[in-house]
Amino acid sequence: MIEPLVLKGFRDSLPMQEIPKKRIQRKLEELFETFGFVPIDTPTLEYESVLLGKGGGETDKQIFHFEDNGGRKVALRFDLTVPFARFMAAHYQELAIPFKRYHIAKAYRGENPQKGRYREFIQCDFDIVGVDSTEADFEILSLMYSSFKTLGIDRYTFHIAHRGLFNDFLEQKGIRDRSVDILRTVDKLRKIGSDKVRELLCEITGDEEGSQAVLEYVTAGEGHGFEETLDVIEALVGRKTESSIRLRELYYLLKKAGIESHFTLDPSITRGLDYYTGIVYETFLDDIESIGSVCSGGRYNNLASLYSKENLPGVGASIGLDRLMAALEELSSPLVKENASADIVVFYRTEEKELAVLSAFSLRAMGVRTDLYLLPEKKMKAQYEYAEKNRIARALSFKDGRYVVKDLATRESHDATTLEEVAALCR
Repeated sequence: MIEPLVLKGFRDSLPMQEIPKKRIQRKLEELFETFGFVPIDTPTLEYESVLLGKGGGETDKQIFHFEDNGGRKVALRFDLTVPFARFMAAHYQELAIPFKRYHIAKAYRGENPQKGRYREFIQCDFDIVGVDSTEADFEILSLMYSSFKTLGIDRYTFHIAHRGLFNDFLEQKGIRDRSVDILRTVDKLRKIGSDKVRELLCEITGDEEGSQAVLEYVTAGEGHGFEETLDVIEALVGRKTESSIRLRELYYLLKKAGIESHFTLDPSITRGLDYYTGIVYETFLDDIESIGSVCSGGRYNNLASLYSKENLPGVGASIGLDRLMAALEELSSPLVKENASADIVVFYRTEEKELAVLSAFSLRAMGVRTDLYLLPEKKMKAQYEYAEKNRIARALSFKDGRYVVKDLATRESHDATTLEEVAALCR
């Protein structure tokens, strides 16, 4: 017999994990559409040339790539943004611009598996392409906020920075030509600590002074509010810049919308992917920051130009659904505890099958999630075990022409004379 092994970094998802995950996806899809975003899909497998070299050196090492049966060099997508840029180049003439899309699908990275981080994972992406403006940036930030509100998550913080502003600073220090290596190194700050980052920056900048200057910039937000941090950064850069003005405009809109308390200016946020050009952000749950960012993204104005001559600036964000689920499970969130397969299960004897089938049909028509146990010859113990494994809280049975609804946790029973009464007991 073949041993039923699963590859390292991949996993099966049981109903108790999949039910709340699908519920979250449905809630997000409904929310995205209230903002005017539309769904798309792209292939899991792309030509290698489409993906390699688009995210940066570390990402290239994590891409699964191989030759297919036709000798073509292909690769599994490592995110949903790069395939989206290719998609835009291919379908630009068919789409309304600006184009707002959402895409919930799996991506793949050959990184070291750990809690909340897998080699196969689900991303929930939402992007706006075809416009570079404060309003578009705010649209994404407000959708990020609305996503967490819709899911009932309260304790979180969006950490915002700006790649362009960091580059303005590096230009002022005369080390702009080393920006890629500096950005990638700063991106590791939370993982390896400031001492190791300082050491690596010394190697990149060539001296302690350059290293210290970069660290001073990326820690400018410590102990300050959004606007105070921006004042400090502008002082380090030596002037107001287009990027700092964009950040001020954004914060003004966040305040006017009354959602600014969830946003902090954190210049240590750089995002490791090379294609970001403007605002960038990561999201941390206040009670479990160690699990990492659960919603990240930013502005990428040049990515689509790799595939098209059209000017297609973009901005977007991605919720890492698997990491978010892992965090919520550790926090014992009610969001992941709602994993029952049905509101009620119908138990019946063989001679009651017609009544049972029609009762289940009617309850479903009333909007009650109803399971029908299909082995009436089984003993009551087996029926209860079925309900328990499916996290179903109530059972419907029949006695002397009456409906009996039993709470399976307390074993308390309630009589009902109509199915409408049964439905009311399930709500």
